[in-house]
Amino acid sequence: MNLFTRSPNIDHPRIEAAIAAAERLTSGEIRVVVSRRAAPEPVAAARHEFNRLGMDATSARNGVLIFLAPRSRTFAVIGDTGVHTHCGDAFWREVAAAMEAAFRRDDFTSGLVLGIERTGALLATHFPRSPDDRNELPNQVEIV
Repeated sequence: MNLFTRSPNIDHPRIEAAIAAAERLTSGEIRVVVSRRAAPEPVAAARHEFNRLGMDATSARNGVLIFLAPRSRTFAVIGDTGVHTHCGDAFWREVAAAMEAAFRRDDFTSGLVLGIERTGALLATHFPRSPDDRNELPNQVEIV
């Protein structure tokens, strides 16, 4: 039996709307993965999912993955090489700190939306949307 078919305390339509809104301003791609299991090593789990989802194949190498494992209360935000060239570690720490405050209140949806909005703003600055841009990856929350 699945522990949950969607994800606990997460408003999928709100998350997916936040992704769509962020991506209207950028050629960057944002994905959210929620794990049913604990992830004691969230960065390693995020890297695995990043590659599994083909996020390393975007044309500008500007994909960002937000990985959340509610059971272990762990998460990671990782980006492709194009994103790392522009943002630096300070940005990732800022996004993670903002998300963590919401996650501590078990407000996973607000934490994810905040992370998506801040990530979208960064991507829009460095990877603005072009008139011929197409959505390279789906916006749906991925449950693993």
